[in-house]
Amino acid sequence: MKQPRYISLLRGINLLGHKKIAMSELRALYESLGFKKVQTYIQSGNVIFSAEGSRIAGLSHKIENGIKQNLGYEVTIIIRTGMEMRKIVEKNPFVGKEASKLHVTLLAEKPDLFPAAEVDKVRDKAERFHHSGREIYLFLPNGYGRTKLNNNFFERKLKVTATTRSWRTVVALAEMAE
Repeated sequence: MKQPRYISLLRGINLLGHKKIAMSELRALYESLGFKKVQTYIQSGNVIFSAEGSRIAGLSHKIENGIKQNLGYEVTIIIRTGMEMRKIVEKNPFVGKEASKLHVTLLAEKPDLFPAAEVDKVRDKAERFHHSGREIYLFLPNGYGRTKLNNNFFERKLKVTATTRSWRTVVALAEMAE
């Protein structure tokens, strides 16, 4: 029987020299936790793996504990199944927009309420956003580094852990998980 494919997104590693983890070290750690077909994608903590009969919450907890015990870092993990990542790509509300300006903020859980009016107040007039369940699609013509619609903003407003990936990364992860 084929094991499900998962994509784990580590929040806040290898950014500005903080919480540095080599991808080879991360792959080895996942394998030591019993995961199969482990692959990493770029240096920002994206890991695709197979696991048998597990709940996502259990997987996140297992990985977070493994990282803390082996590397000494407190890292939050957000997980999507390969199928969920494929649906994120298919539901892109900004089809036709320049892919290099697109990002997706992935939320650990669906927020109780999404304050669209508050988001609208802080965004640059050229920026666009679309909230759908546990994802926020962003069109950021001036780049992610200049927007106020970043992880910290969404975490404060939604009271939910978040991590953001470029559109190119989201598409690549969906393809790798298939």
